[in-house]
Amino acid sequence: MIPSIDHLSSLLDDAPPGDDDMARAVRARADDILRPAGALARLDELAVWVARWQATDQPDVASPEAIVFAADHGVTAEGVSAYPAEVTAAMLGAFESGQASISVLAAVAGATVRAVDVGVGRPTGNLRVEAALDRNRFAEAWTAGQAAVAESSADMLVFGEMGIGNTTAAAAVTAAILGVSAEKTVGRGTGIDDGTRAHKVQVVEDALDRIVTVRDPLAVLAEVGGAELVAIAGATVEARRRRIPVLLDGYIATAPILALDAADHRAVEHVMAGHRSAEPGHRLALERLGLEPLLDLDLRLGEASGAMAAIPLVRSACRLVTAVPTFAEFFGPPTDD
Repeated sequence: MIPSIDHLSSLLDDAPPGDDDMARAVRARADDILRPAGALARLDELAVWVARWQATDQPDVASPEAIVFAADHGVTAEGVSAYPAEVTAAMLGAFESGQASISVLAAVAGATVRAVDVGVGRPTGNLRVEAALDRNRFAEAWTAGQAAVAESSADMLVFGEMGIGNTTAAAAVTAAILGVSAEKTVGRGTGIDDGTRAHKVQVVEDALDRIVTVRDPLAVLAEVGGAELVAIAGATVEARRRRIPVLLDGYIATAPILALDAADHRAVEHVMAGHRSAEPGHRLALERLGLEPLLDLDLRLGEASGAMAAIPLVRSACRLVTAVPTFAEFFGPPTDD
């Protein structure tokens, strides 16, 4: 089944809240660290965020993991990508053999990478003319996302994706949730030319016309999303239920977060934006979510690569609060002399 907003809310009703006591403790320590007040303010806020969701006054990113969901899209029949659909399967093999770009970034960040097949070789419906996922397919992808998180022992998660055609899905979901035109959300994707982009805009506009009466954000995700987008949504909710902080990747990974936020903001309270991609719709989505990205490098690879590149920054932020002494620890307690 496609979870209703009420069902999503019930999943979140028993989710533990962020630990405000631990967040306050780390904030207080950061305010007394041996450096000028506010000198590393943004990094201090990162440490406070990690402390809140790890529920500790010793925040750390010791075992981060990227979970990359891969699936095929029926909309590739419309010629919206610079690459054929077969590339998805090839890249899944690269993830599994540790030869993809995310594998290198993860090695640098001290993270693990796990690839999850949620529909390679089983393309979704062509979102231009029909629902991308029916009830059974939606439930399968959502459950796969939940299960992937349930199996993880990570203290921070990054969700990535791979699926030729999925920037079209992300553009459609984003436009539908934000109530804007496809012209504002469709970008270059895999590097398409002007003519292909114009065609891609029309494909998304046709999809938006088809679902003009759909109001439920999760139903939007089923109609014009993709299996990997739905898996990311399910994984994000499961991470929230387990109070695991999530560092958000690029445009495709953000589209399901946008849908979850529209359905119930509690589902995304534990999410921080790792980076802002080159896709114009990503900027709009992050603005709606109120998330300021850690990195802005015009990246457009996907695969969890942008967020993974930010993991060392988050780890540094935590260490800067826990490893550097406070003024009192360094100079000792004040005396009367």
